[in-house]
Amino acid sequence: MVKSKLEQQVIDALEAVAPDHGIDVVDVEVVGATKAPCLRVRIDRADGDPISLDEVTAQSAWVSDVIEKLDPIAGSYTLEVSSPGMARPLRRPSDFERFTGEAVELTTTATEGRRKFKGAIVSVDEHAVTLSLEDDETVTIPHDEIKKCTLKPVFDFSRGKDGK
Repeated sequence: MVKSKLEQQVIDALEAVAPDHGIDVVDVEVVGATKAPCLRVRIDRADGDPISLDEVTAQSAWVSDVIEKLDPIAGSYTLEVSSPGMARPLRRPSDFERFTGEAVELTTTATEGRRKFKGAIVSVDEHAVTLSLEDDETVTIPHDEIKKCTLKPVFDFSRGKDGK
């Protein structure tokens, strides 16, 4: 996954400490205005269970300490620590493997042709991910060309109020 130098620097610093806390650093992104950006850190439990709001709150202190020690942004910024949410970002081959069969929305860095894809993860290896697209086409995209990929939540409203 393509990350800015700043985002990768923060990921590397957090991932060096995260296993000590039983945490998986899902994603880091810098968004917003240049003068006062927002540094978003998404975390989850390393054991694969969903993280609770109370756990996110408890983990925020060491995340803040690591980032403050790193001091990646000159001036003021907002630190936002959260769970990955339903539209969980995928950035590592292991993330794609974990969610094989799931629906995703993926954006590439390619400048020619198609850049956005919606489909299900069919297979993953150390170099690329293969998607089965909504039009029954398959496409293989190298990891280093993936700009952004998120799970596409699927809601089933076919059942009635009584669960049937």
